[in-house]
Amino acid sequence: MDFETLTWDVDDGVLTLTLNRPDQLNAFNLTMASELEQAFLRVRTDNAVRAVVVTGAGRAFCAGMDLTADGNVFGLDESAAPTPQALREHLTEPPFQDGVRDTGGKVTLAIHACDKPVIAAINGAAVGIGATMTLAMDVRLASTAARFGLVFGRLGIVPEAASSYFLPRIVGMSTALELVFAADILTSEDLLSTRLVRSVHEPDDLLPAAQTLAHKFIDGRSSAALAMARRLLYAGAGSNHPLEAHRRDSLAMWHASIGDGKEGVAAFLDKRPPVFTQNATDAPALD
Repeated sequence: MDFETLTWDVDDGVLTLTLNRPDQLNAFNLTMASELEQAFLRVRTDNAVRAVVVTGAGRAFCAGMDLTADGNVFGLDESAAPTPQALREHLTEPPFQDGVRDTGGKVTLAIHACDKPVIAAINGAAVGIGATMTLAMDVRLASTAARFGLVFGRLGIVPEAASSYFLPRIVGMSTALELVFAADILTSEDLLSTRLVRSVHEPDDLLPAAQTLAHKFIDGRSSAALAMARRLLYAGAGSNHPLEAHRRDSLAMWHASIGDGKEGVAAFLDKRPPVFTQNATDAPALD
């Protein structure tokens, strides 16, 4: 794909998606917001992509919102006067779609819905939206040079990019509140101790480690089953009762059993590697 602020590189099923404004420390602007959303919408339907690694060009992952833009730096329409009811009923209509909706949230919703494993390789500074966008990714790895800041309180604004949904599910409510209230810049050691990241790596080892993990997720696996499993876990985390999970599990298991599951069982019995043929796009709706 032809992007202004990203690079797209697919190798053996793994897409390395690089935030590519290195001279601006990969600061997030409206062009990057739109391109990231479009990239993850394509990830969902592109069967050549089976997993995604997101990283930054140069010495930063993403230094946050580009605050040098004219007017409302977040790209919002200050005359829109939104209400909760208006957003419930007209979220994707003017003026709310482009003038009120949080651009970071559009990105993280696209990540959440992409049906493929997404790994953040946090190679340097990840501040504001640079931090919160990674919370929608399934696994986060960090360089020893990484710095991570949920610094909204310092600017008189609030956490965005649906991070109020993702952050407590990753670290728990008490830790999430502390991180937001304190607005500290976290080191890679802090990220590991709060379980925001899976592992910490030397800078030159970070991207290979993330790509190796991506292959561990997809090699010899059914893309359709992976897509359903990802959906099941995220939906289950928000369910009010295990019966809701049971309904989704039952539907997913039925579809898997007549799809790649047949090949998986046959390969197990034949003591051979499976040859799965279904794509993530073959995964049915579970809700």
